[in-house]
Amino acid sequence: MPIEKLKQFLDQERVKYLSIAHSPAFTAQEIAAAAHVPGNELAKTVVVHLDGKIAMAVLPANLKIILDDLREAAGVEQARFATEDEFKRLFPDCETGAMPPFGNLYGMDVYAATSLPRDHEIAFNAGSHTELFKMAYGDFARLVKPKVASFTT
Repeated sequence: MPIEKLKQFLDQERVKYLSIAHSPAFTAQEIAAAAHVPGNELAKTVVVHLDGKIAMAVLPANLKIILDDLREAAGVEQARFATEDEFKRLFPDCETGAMPPFGNLYGMDVYAATSLPRDHEIAFNAGSHTELFKMAYGDFARLVKPKVASFTT
């Protein structure tokens, strides 16, 4: 179980969450299908460089990032996707590509898409390619304090 840090944080904050085990899946579409979660409720975490600083962009799995819109929302000159080699060492307790959208636990800014379901639950990778956590979006927003912006298609 690679994500003890997140579990401890959520338990300490008395947040209710559901752990969903699923068969190994690696893309957002595969994960949503394996866990039987609608694509708009599965929040994918994308690691980006904003003026050379690593940050997280969190958006529904069925959407894509528009980098120019994210750059503008962040108020930076340059925005690009981080490579796996650039970010995997930043998440030592996670399988590569399965990091949860809790940048606050890793010392990075988080940008959440306005298209995430604000009145509903979100599900997200819990540090492995076989486990999701599902929780209220309001709890996620309260704990992470993401910068909410419109940057998706």
